[in-house]
Amino acid sequence: MSAAMIDGKKIAADIRLEVGSRVAERTARGLRPPGLAVVLVGENPASQFYVRSKGKACKEAGFHSEQYDRPAHTGEEELLSLVAELNANPAIDGILVQLPLPKHINEERVLLAIDPEKDVDGFHPVNVGNLSVGRKGFVPCTPLGVRELLIRSGIETRGKFAVIVGRSNIVGKPMAQLLVAKGKGGDATVCVCHSATDDLPSITRQADILVAAIGRPEIITGEMLKPGAVVIDVGINRVDDATKEKGYRVCGDVHFETASKVASHMTPVPGGVGPMTIAMLLHNTLESCRRRVDG
Repeated sequence: MSAAMIDGKKIAADIRLEVGSRVAERTARGLRPPGLAVVLVGENPASQFYVRSKGKACKEAGFHSEQYDRPAHTGEEELLSLVAELNANPAIDGILVQLPLPKHINEERVLLAIDPEKDVDGFHPVNVGNLSVGRKGFVPCTPLGVRELLIRSGIETRGKFAVIVGRSNIVGKPMAQLLVAKGKGGDATVCVCHSATDDLPSITRQADILVAAIGRPEIITGEMLKPGAVVIDVGINRVDDATKEKGYRVCGDVHFETASKVASHMTPVPGGVGPMTIAMLLHNTLESCRRRVDG
């Protein structure tokens, strides 16, 4: 058996087109486009790449986009002042502060300062609480994208046993909340595993759906999977590889070669979950605009 690949690039492109179409409809009715502000502090190459990608996606979707580049020595109070200005800006529906921030800045304090109604990353405790109790709010983009991948790929979650490997606030915990919630893409029985879990393979072998998001290269192998399982690989890791021109290769948390022989469906790395994150950021920002402008 060879697993069917879940094409995150294709599904993300579809979502971006859908968002762009809805934005065009709004502007045709004389309504303003959604506005996203992205704040980048420092010159982290990976962060710069992500910010550029988000800016390009916003432009393609017809968004109003603002980017605020600040040097690495920017003070915490200065950054908080910028966030306050963006909170008060009626043209901005979503505020994204690119992480990680320089070590002298308290990330938690900055994220807490973002208006929960503009927290399109879904990291504010108000939105975390809303997800927990089933109220409307913003959900972190990566787990929201995973749920959308499952739904659009026709993968049933209701009544299935889902195992999440990883307990981060960004992926693992919200992913569990989404899968256990009532409704489409939910109603699963969920188990969250992590670095302190005893006998991890005995649990992963029971999973109908496995989401790997622990940040350890190829930790999930084919022998750890239930035959026919659906495997979602959130991990993106660089592994030294002298045979590659760049001296490294990119891999997920799942050992692709062995897992693809056991799973029924699987996301590749790259090209699986990654493209969905930006697509869902656009989705969240449009939703924020709709709530704020349309009421």
